[in-house]
Amino acid sequence: MNVQNTEHLALAYLTIINLVAFAVFGIDKWKAKHHDRRIPEANLLFYALIGGSLGAWFGMKVWHHKTLHRKFRIGIPLIIILQAALFLYLQH
Repeated sequence: MNVQNTEHLALAYLTIINLVAFAVFGIDKWKAKHHDRRIPEANLLFYALIGGSLGAWFGMKVWHHKTLHRKFRIGIPLIIILQAALFLYLQH
């Protein structure tokens, strides 16, 4: 597999995982409003850790979900910063 194919796969993965993270935050917000069984916070954070941090952040903003929880309000931006730093490091 060449570098270009690897980059396309990575971009496809990041697109999908960010869309999934965004959707999961929306689903959990819907479940909260309807008193349904919730998605564990550890799962929400896991989606951010495996590459869906921007989707999770947008999900927090769009759905107004988990914005008062310190571990999300601080944790998601911290994950974004660490992932961006890792990305920049790997580019060199």
